[in-house]
Order: sequence, then structure tokens, then C-alpha cells
Amino acid sequence: MKEYKNPIPTVDAIIQNSNSILLVKRSKDPYKNQFALPGGFVNEGETIEEAIKREVYEETSLEVHPIDILGVYSDPKRDPRGHIMTVVFIVLIIRGNPSAGDDAKEISWIPIEKISDIKIAFDHKLVIHDYLRWKKEGGTYWTQKLR
Repeated sequence: MKEYKNPIPTVDAIIQNSNSILLVKRSKDPYKNQFALPGGFVNEGETIEEAIKREVYEETSLEVHPIDILGVYSDPKRDPRGHIMTVVFIVLIIRGNPSAGDDAKEISWIPIEKISDIKIAFDHKLVIHDYLRWKKEGGTYWTQKLR
């Protein structure tokens, strides 16, 4: 039987409150102690919608509802662990108060104007840039979209 080496699916969430975006500080490598969007791996038997709700809840204690897909990011070099692709959701908070859990060392509402000043894991700075553009223009985004 042929062995397949397929990308591994993950999900990430954009959660905005007023003029800030919720980021988690990673407690594990890769990118330990750097901020990232809440998210993680899709489990076998789980839809990506179920995965984003579960991952956000595990990392932030927030119940969320996905309202749109920002895009798909699949650069084989976006994650040092291997070829890991992500579907990025824009989500709304349904209930809960944010508190760090699971792989999150801490969580913070980072003002949008400060995003460029901090180190952010993976390609999440690009994702946030695309989100801000999405707010003005709409559309969907991906790794090599002309910007």
C-alpha cells in the first residue's frame, strides 16, 4: 500500500473585541512564550467547525460561534513541525470570560495598533493583516494570494 504524506489540518480563530484581538501566549514549543491566535489540531471524526469551537474553549474558556472563514493557509514552511495547514475562522463570543487553559500560558487582548510591535507565532501576523483587510474589503485569503 502506498504511504501518503498529507498536510495535517488545524484551525485558528480571529476573536475581536472593540479595538483588540485575543491572542494566547504559547506554553509549548514551537514558538514557546510567543503570542498566537487560539487554535489547534482537528481531531479524527471532528468537523472543522467542531474543532474551532473546542480549541477556542480549551485555550480561552470562551464559547464561540464561527461566522465566516477568513481563509486557508497552507505554506509547507508555516510550522516547523511539518506541513500543517490551517483554516482560519472569524468567530463571535457566545459566552464566557476569557482565561488561559490547555496549551495557553496566558491570554491577552492586544490592541490592533500594537500587533506589529510584538512577536507572533507561525504566520499569524499575516493572518491578522488579512483579517483587517477583510473587514474593509471582504473576500477570502490564502497563503500566496496577491495582496
